[in-house]
Amino acid sequence: MSAKKFQPESKHLSADLDGDGVISDQELEISRALQEQEITHERAEAQRSMAWFALWGMLLYPSLVVASEFFGLSQAAAILGAMASVYFVSVAGILAAFFGAQAFQNRK
Repeated sequence: MSAKKFQPESKHLSADLDGDGVISDQELEISRALQEQEITHERAEAQRSMAWFALWGMLLYPSLVVASEFFGLSQAAAILGAMASVYFVSVAGILAAFFGAQAFQNRK
C-alpha cells in the first residue's frame, strides 16, 4: 500500500515537517501541539487587548465627565457621575478576572 500523497496546495502539507511527503504520527502530534499553542496565544492576545481597552476606558471616563461639565452639559455630567460607580466596579471586575486568569495559568 502506498503512502497518501497530498495536493501541492493542501493545508495538511504543513504537518509534513521533514518534507519527505509522508506525514507520520509524530509529525501529526507536533502539528497538533503547535496549533493548540497558536490558539492559546491568540486567546491570550484577545484577552490582553480587552484588558487594555477596559483600562483605557477607566482612565478616560473621568475626562468625559470633566469635558461634559466644561461644555455646559451639567445634566450629562451628573448622569455620567451617577453611572461611574457601576462602571468602575464592572470594569475592575473584568480586569481582575483577566489578571486572575493569567496568574492561574502561569502557576500551572
